[in-house]
Amino acid sequence: MTARILDGRVYAAKIKERVAREVQTLKSQYDIHPGLATVIVGEDEASKVYVAAKHKGCEELGICSEILRMPQSTSREELLARIESLNNNPRIHGILVQLPLPAHLAPETAELLNRIQPDKDVDGFHPVNVGRLGGGEERLVPCTPYGCIKMLEMADIPVGGKKAVILGRSNVIGKPMFHLLLARNATVTMCHAETADLAAVCRTADILVAAAGSPGFVTADMVKPGAVVIDAGINRVPGEKRIVGDVDFASVKEVAGCLTPVPGGVGTLTLAMLLYNTVRAAQLQHKIFL
Repeated sequence: MTARILDGRVYAAKIKERVAREVQTLKSQYDIHPGLATVIVGEDEASKVYVAAKHKGCEELGICSEILRMPQSTSREELLARIESLNNNPRIHGILVQLPLPAHLAPETAELLNRIQPDKDVDGFHPVNVGRLGGGEERLVPCTPYGCIKMLEMADIPVGGKKAVILGRSNVIGKPMFHLLLARNATVTMCHAETADLAAVCRTADILVAAAGSPGFVTADMVKPGAVVIDAGINRVPGEKRIVGDVDFASVKEVAGCLTPVPGGVGTLTLAMLLYNTVRAAQLQHKIFL
């Protein structure tokens, strides 16, 4: 058996097509121009690359994009003032604070992000949006797990009644993924570093989501034959520019029924869902539902 490869670029393109249509509808019918503001503090090179990609994606789909650069020395009070200004700006529908923040601000990351107005929180990290998701309301959802769910839907992979196992309990991927799968009637198990007999638990999965942050962690002996394996890991190989996932792609593709690659898989969907969330935020703020 060789797995069906789920090319994230294909599904991301479909999401972007929908977003572009909704952007045009908002502009032509409601005179609303969706706007995203990204705040970047300091000179982290990887952050600059990510922000540039987000800006380019916005331009391609007709979303207004502002990049607000702040110096490395920016204080907590200065960053809070900038966030509050964006909260009060009606032209800005989505706010992103690019992470990681400089060392002197890093301990206060959660507090700073929580100052973003919930309906402008396009990352879906605000406690209000986390609570909404836990209660079954998918308002603004973290981009990576939401992209995974959208991919499963577009690939016609059934979730209801399936056994799903998630490796990793982060607030960014693991926990939101749990709620998204549960809402679609999967039976979900969340695994972590203290899970007993982890490999055996993984082998029960019809859908296995790897978000452990460990390169090549999932091997063929951990995968049920025919399972859908979603690799949400992004790991840089030390000393190289190469990126690998949490799944040992070469071995797992011979066992799994479906498999996402890295790169070219889940990562491409993350940006698409950020653009989706930006338009969704504009709709929510203007009480428009397309």
